[in-house]
Amino acid sequence: MGEMIQLIDANTKIKVSSTLDKSVGKKYLTDGSPETCWTSQQGIPQFVQLTFTTRVIPKQIHLTFQGGFVGTRCALEAAEEEEKPQWRPWTKVYPEDVNRKQSFDLPSNEIPEGIRSLRIVFEESSDFFGRITVYDLRLLGEKHA
Repeated sequence: MGEMIQLIDANTKIKVSSTLDKSVGKKYLTDGSPETCWTSQQGIPQFVQLTFTTRVIPKQIHLTFQGGFVGTRCALEAAEEEEKPQWRPWTKVYPEDVNRKQSFDLPSNEIPEGIRSLRIVFEESSDFFGRITVYDLRLLGEKHA
């Protein structure tokens, strides 16, 4: 079992379902700054999709939301290929409506060969209009050998 590393790097492709405006774009999801964030437009579901340069085995996800704009039910879907991914349900996490970082262990034993893409689908929001605001997104795990 190797040491866990941050799996999202400069080469990770990030795609989002929507963005409220340029000041809260997807690049702010992973910039590490507590001053910046990604905010979706209204409407559920919203998603963040990550595509990696190599197969990865995610073991933990860390999410920091803005309270009141939290994805309170998140479905994680995995795909083993990069081109035309075949999404399959993997697991669900249930963040609380709070401003602090929340960490969730992921069932990595279900994906022993690793994945190329991960989609985090925000199925419910604590916001009446269905907006999601994420200040920080981290994915820890191992690169597949």
